[in-house]
Amino acid sequence: MTTQQMLAFAIIGVMMVLFIWGRLRYDVVAMLALLASLLAGTVSPDDAFTGFSDNIVIIVGSALVVSAAMSRSGLIEALLRWLVRKLTTMRVQLLVLVGSVTLMSALIKNIGALAMMMPAALKMARKSGQSPSLYLMPMAFGSLLGGLITLVGTSPNIIVSGVREQLTGQPFGMFDFAPVGLGLSLVGMVFLMFAWRLLPADRRATASLGEAVNISDYNSEATVPEGAKAAGMTIGGLIGLTDGEITVTGMIRDGERRKVVLFDTTIKENDILLLRGEPDALERAVTSGGLVLAGHDTAEKLELPQSKVGVIEAVTTANSTLIGQSAGGMQLFDQQGVSLLAVSRSGHRMTERLSKTALQAGDVLLLQGPVDMLPERIRGLGLLPLAERSLQIGSVRKELMPILILGAAMALTAMGIVPVAIAFFGAAVLMILTGAISPERAYEAIEWPLLVMLGALIPVSEALQKTGGTDLISVWLSDIATGLPVWGAVALIMVAAMAVTPFLNNAATVLVMAPIAATFADSLGYAPEAFLMAVAVGAGCDFLTPIGHQCNTLVMGPGGYRFSDYPRLGLPLSILVVTTGVPLILAVWPV
Repeated sequence: MTTQQMLAFAIIGVMMVLFIWGRLRYDVVAMLALLASLLAGTVSPDDAFTGFSDNIVIIVGSALVVSAAMSRSGLIEALLRWLVRKLTTMRVQLLVLVGSVTLMSALIKNIGALAMMMPAALKMARKSGQSPSLYLMPMAFGSLLGGLITLVGTSPNIIVSGVREQLTGQPFGMFDFAPVGLGLSLVGMVFLMFAWRLLPADRRATASLGEAVNISDYNSEATVPEGAKAAGMTIGGLIGLTDGEITVTGMIRDGERRKVVLFDTTIKENDILLLRGEPDALERAVTSGGLVLAGHDTAEKLELPQSKVGVIEAVTTANSTLIGQSAGGMQLFDQQGVSLLAVSRSGHRMTERLSKTALQAGDVLLLQGPVDMLPERIRGLGLLPLAERSLQIGSVRKELMPILILGAAMALTAMGIVPVAIAFFGAAVLMILTGAISPERAYEAIEWPLLVMLGALIPVSEALQKTGGTDLISVWLSDIATGLPVWGAVALIMVAAMAVTPFLNNAATVLVMAPIAATFADSLGYAPEAFLMAVAVGAGCDFLTPIGHQCNTLVMGPGGYRFSDYPRLGLPLSILVVTTGVPLILAVWPV
């Protein structure tokens, strides 16, 4: 072993210890590993930052933007509301979510399937009062298992198929992976239905100040325009559109205010409804009922694009000029260019018109105005800004567009027309251009520490290959496998592929391990198919780290996971995959 090889192994070993220790943030550990590799000479200065242009960085960043835009789709929310009503237990919820992403991963790239289902999982977790950490890692693992079912499910399958064609002249077909992949997916899903209890139930994504401030009783008002869906519905029917998450505190009809509104009261065109609930619920009621929210035309009045208009929460201080005044009385929009969307007053059920509500100290206001001027305006009004939250109320929703864009991107990758990185990058750009997500929200959706970690680790992991460390590993494996029975040799190849994947990524693992597997088979006098299949399974099943596959990386931030959380669920699942996968492979592909 050369000095450079020893240094490469040592740096990776220390890095893994720091990851598991968890006292330093994962992106800091990755940067330290890159710096150590530069000082040791295992990574050259020219290669130090090549990782930031790697496809996996583009895929993960773009997928986070696409997932955030998908969460705005009204169709997903409608499906989620139906699922929440039907699925009442954690195990059944997991069965549907994991089962869906597993089956979808067999037909489209697993990263795409996971990005499509993540918003539903996050919202189901919020509505069920559970931590997202209980949903997201099982879904990520399910997407990896589902990718084993078909040729196009994951990159290792395609690469292994090419290696087989080079060796035998016959590539693997579209469904040659199905017997093994379906068996492993079924076993894995059964395991995940029970093993989710191994995950920490208190992990959540890092909360911003705005998310920590949980204001849930905003009072707002909306008009029923001509032709609105809500016209002709009862009050109870409108409330049912949000599963009872809003209340109607009053109604104004023909200029007369009704303080008492019954559930069977029929809504008519031009009625003004006084609504109460959390911002997301108010937004769903307005969208589902075709209502017009107070202040809806702020962007139009300001002659600004919707992306330049934001919503912010602010509390009325004792010195505010708004105390004792109403938004309408002081002409808030005309004077300040800011619209009042809603008011929250603790313990108070408002029945007054929003524009006529006299404001008090301690009121929390939901204000809409120009993004670049909102902080200055609210300070001038004597308001204390709360951190801006990703509030959708008062913004334009694109229901079908995100689904159509992601569907087109997945179709293009499935047909081999464009690479996955290009498809996801293009989808993210189109989401922004079509208004499915604003540029500001797109940048907020990206987990920048994850991208820094990936960009820093890629040259560190490649150093193992460039210094000849992977060649050294292949020699060791050849020596160990010589005296093993066939099932032991297949298991060794699978375990080695699992172990190498975090440092080379799954595609590179196949490129390194597939020739080794073919050499094993030839030296033992066996057909290569079982060994190549073992490489594909091992490279596609990194359950131990967040860095071996982009699906694991994608859920790390939203799930609030630490590096050490992955082996909790991943180690027993890895053992199950090996003990189940080896007999399945040998049964389907006898040597």
